[in-house]
Amino acid sequence: MSKFGVLVMGPAGAGKTTFCSALIQHLRLNKRSCFYINLDPAAEDFSYEPDLDIKELISLEDVMEEMGLGPNGGLIYCFEFLLENLDFLTEAIDPLSEEYLIIIDMPGQIELYTHIPIVPALVKHLTRGGALNVNLCATYLLESTFVVDRAKYFAGTLSAMSAMIMLEIPHVNVLSKMDLVKGSVTKKDMKRFLDPDTSLMDDDPTDSQAVLASAQDKSADPSSTDSVMAGGSFKRLNKAVAQLIDDFSMVSYLQLDVQNEDSVGAILSYIDDMIQFHEAQEPKEPNDEVEYDYQDQEMG
Repeated sequence: MSKFGVLVMGPAGAGKTTFCSALIQHLRLNKRSCFYINLDPAAEDFSYEPDLDIKELISLEDVMEEMGLGPNGGLIYCFEFLLENLDFLTEAIDPLSEEYLIIIDMPGQIELYTHIPIVPALVKHLTRGGALNVNLCATYLLESTFVVDRAKYFAGTLSAMSAMIMLEIPHVNVLSKMDLVKGSVTKKDMKRFLDPDTSLMDDDPTDSQAVLASAQDKSADPSSTDSVMAGGSFKRLNKAVAQLIDDFSMVSYLQLDVQNEDSVGAILSYIDDMIQFHEAQEPKEPNDEVEYDYQDQEMG
């Protein structure tokens, strides 16, 4: 029996847990079942209590205190411990039917997705190559305010592409927190960021600002951050990154405003398509549809 799930990933502050909450709310409003798993051992505040929480197995605070590790090292230790105790996940997920959407809320440490093979090993266990046979896709969130700084935007996009290559599962890439850029970025300009290409670097407004500031301050330290970011080497690096992303042509973005129910529903429809959720559901009898419509009219 197939199961269905989504891995919600992205850098810290991208709105992963907020998106998970909006997704759960949307599913409940549409009478769909979900199973919420928190795999961030440092997370504490939730709008919806997780059905399974990694802190029941291990917490970042305990690891840092007992092992003398910092936040990054502690987080990696937590995931290595999880990989040694995968029964914690298996026993919770195995009984779930195909009606459930398993929502897995991940931490924001980029190295887990892009540099070290920890999350790829977890994905292998969850998917058809492992024990649980979950049709899994990843939803990678990048904060939409990154578009104001092209270098940051392409760095985030490179991380998204790296995660796609490392995990080898279907991806939905999302620009989150769209409500934060409504007044500063026009819809026409925002469309350019949905499909990254090198032309975005050609008219970067921060380039001219940085060069002007550097020219005005003749006494500036050439090794300072501002001077380096205004220099030609930094611009060439960013253009090379943009060209790499353009050459692979793997990343495109959807827009997300969690306060908009239609926006959340649109992201969910892409997730459902990726994991082929609806193809596995039992078709409703015609009478069931009529009864449902009638009840809706009664409620109206």
